Amino acid sequence: MSASIPQHARVVIVGGGIIGCSVAYHLTKMGWTDVALLEQGQLSCGTTWHAAGLVGQLRAQESMTRLIRYSTALYAGLEADTGLATGWKQCGSLSVARTAERMTQLKRTAAVARAYGVECEVISPKAAGELWPAMRTDDLLGAVWLPGDGKANPTDLTQALARGTRMRGGRIIENTRVTAIHTRQTPGGREVSGLAWRNKDGEEGAIEAEIVVNCAGQWAKALGRLADVAVPLHSAEHYYIVTERIEGVHPDLPVMRDPDGYIYFKEEVGGLVMGGFEPNAKPWGMDGIPDNFEFQLLPDDWDQFQVLMENALQRVPALETAQIKQFYNGPESFTPDNNFILGEAPELRHFFVGAGFNSMGIASAGGAGMALAEWIAAGTPTMDLWPVDIRRFARFNANDVWLHDRIKETLGLHYAMPWPNRELDTARPFRRSPLYTQLRDDGACFGSKMGWERANFFAPSSDEARIDYTFGQQNWLAWNGAEHRACREAVALFDMSSFSKFLVKGRDAQAVLQTIVANDVDVAPGTTVYTGMLNDRGTYESDFTLCRLAFDQYLIVTGSAQTTRDFDYIEQQIPQDKHCVLVDVTGQYAVLAVMGPRARDLLQSVSKADWSNAAFAFGQSREVDLGYATVRATRLTYVGELGWELYVPVEFAVGVYETLHAAGKPFGLVNAGYYAIDSLRIEKGYRAWGRELTPDCNPFEAGLEFACKLKKDIPFHGRDALLELRKQPACRRMVVLTADGAAQHMLWGGEAILRDGRPVGFVTSAAFGHTLGCPVAMGYVNNPDGPASVDYLSTGRYAIDVAGELLPATLHLKAPYDPRSERVKA
Repeated sequence: MSASIPQHARVVIVGGGIIGCSVAYHLTKMGWTDVALLEQGQLSCGTTWHAAGLVGQLRAQESMTRLIRYSTALYAGLEADTGLATGWKQCGSLSVARTAERMTQLKRTAAVARAYGVECEVISPKAAGELWPAMRTDDLLGAVWLPGDGKANPTDLTQALARGTRMRGGRIIENTRVTAIHTRQTPGGREVSGLAWRNKDGEEGAIEAEIVVNCAGQWAKALGRLADVAVPLHSAEHYYIVTERIEGVHPDLPVMRDPDGYIYFKEEVGGLVMGGFEPNAKPWGMDGIPDNFEFQLLPDDWDQFQVLMENALQRVPALETAQIKQFYNGPESFTPDNNFILGEAPELRHFFVGAGFNSMGIASAGGAGMALAEWIAAGTPTMDLWPVDIRRFARFNANDVWLHDRIKETLGLHYAMPWPNRELDTARPFRRSPLYTQLRDDGACFGSKMGWERANFFAPSSDEARIDYTFGQQNWLAWNGAEHRACREAVALFDMSSFSKFLVKGRDAQAVLQTIVANDVDVAPGTTVYTGMLNDRGTYESDFTLCRLAFDQYLIVTGSAQTTRDFDYIEQQIPQDKHCVLVDVTGQYAVLAVMGPRARDLLQSVSKADWSNAAFAFGQSREVDLGYATVRATRLTYVGELGWELYVPVEFAVGVYETLHAAGKPFGLVNAGYYAIDSLRIEKGYRAWGRELTPDCNPFEAGLEFACKLKKDIPFHGRDALLELRKQPACRRMVVLTADGAAQHMLWGGEAILRDGRPVGFVTSAAFGHTLGCPVAMGYVNNPDGPASVDYLSTGRYAIDVAGELLPATLHLKAPYDPRSERVKA
């Protein structure tokens, strides 16, 4: 066997499950023939072989839905390409509702599907029963039918992808385990250089490689640790049964999901496969996954399976007498947020990861393999992959104890109700700001972002500091309204310590940043700049504010979730011959935002600095005294009011907080949380990364071309693309919509936007606008037939689809609140 193992390969893929084979297939299809795939056992022997093989198209994000739709198209044509059958059958799928809340969720799903271009129909229990005769329907309220969904045989799919790889020159080597990852230090940082292997005959060797791809499934975390790369995933037991033949079950039977019962069904040889995702999962492999765990299952656990079986008997009574052919307990890997992991590891150049597919690997593999192959070839993602980007995590997310506790919950998220604002409960509190205790004692209800505990809102008491989930108005809305109005009418204090903060330092700092960001950073010290950070397609990689601290220093302040991703992206863009370094200083500073028309009065009462408009204009930043502390005050706002962000060394944070509260009562000071930030910023039309700004949109569509230095002859990433984009009018535009007269309704994001009854986009952000007195939303409106001109946008009748109910909406091309920003600059 060792004679067939190359000593050098352009790309080595580790792992011969469906993901690894998909990456190899797509690389070779792109013309990369020097590709080798190593599998420690046989192809599909890890998790892939016992996967259920369900392929559902719809996902929470448009970009992720596109990936799954690509998978369905790939699987449908794979047999014609490779000559191997895949078991692909477009049988459609049903999801049924037992409760009114679930029915609302399914109607919302249908509306989103239509906005994404996925065929989806809300049907009655009777119609669902006609599609699925063996199902009990008398306790159902309805269902949704997606005819484009299907199922496939995971092992056959894997073998077909492997054959396609071999047909195009790629090598697949089985029974060969990776024992080490080799790296080298270069001027650009640490990069992968190859790996060592050992086969089952005891032979050993090494392969020099330009690129290594970790598709090792349950072993991906351990393989990452060989390279000092964090891969946050953990295995959990996952169960299903296979029955003998059941009357009424036929080969064309759709996949059926009963999420209220945590269960799914599919046909197999005239019988049923029934499995599910129980709410309290059972982690496995806490001491590591055995290397020889090939084509193996874990012992039956009927006690853990009981909740699934009881619900299955309720849905399909024929299971009472059906013969069970086999019980499968096949462990799979799950991630902390239930999305898979894709991309180049920030710790190691040219080391890519495709793993942690949360029991959705078959559905995701085609699109994920394509996307990762394109990323490898282009050196950067070619589409919006933020929901699955490995850089959404930090190294601390790979802590085994934390993962063990979190995975108990994330497995069950597959069929848990996707409530608006749903927070995960396990493995918390995790990261805490220096003000956590003070905010908790003041009634804060905390949410979590990048591990940070952040105050979402403040309740009258600690016992009331909870979210009572519903698709309508939730229990915190009145408290959120009070915080919102305090910011508009008096003054509010926000703990924004979770902001990511980077120091860019060195004599070449200005020159380097000019090439990385879209706006002009050649400003005087003490001046801030809002800017986007674009890729070569002219679309967003991030947006943030930077402040020039000195001739050779800038402070970048970006979103909480973007720490790893933004740091990695910027660091890669710094030329090695430039005198410029990037340092993460997030943990060194708390950030307190003092916002509202009385903010100046409050700050003046506790500081000798001059806070007047003439002395401290909008966009300026300087060190000031505040009580006993010396802090950096920056006059900015993300809520559309007069205000300052205070950057406070963590050791002074509690003192500054106490000083502000001691002086704040006469000015009406209240604590406020992130729900208020959202409702305030949406009324003002301020964009947010990951919602309005993604790698799939550009500044012209987003209405942010003013923050691009196109009139200056300064090159920057994306400039050439923007100059070309400027020549052609955008076919979609970011707008704000108000649901006037719908004060009893709530918008949450993801709802379809209709123009003259035709879907033209979807809501990216939404909140109840307490100043406007109605729900307010942001989103992109498309013109399928041409430019999204002012005339096109301004005409037509708009509505927002809320679970099938159409709310009339008014479109705004400027912010509906303070469109001239007079309050911000007062």
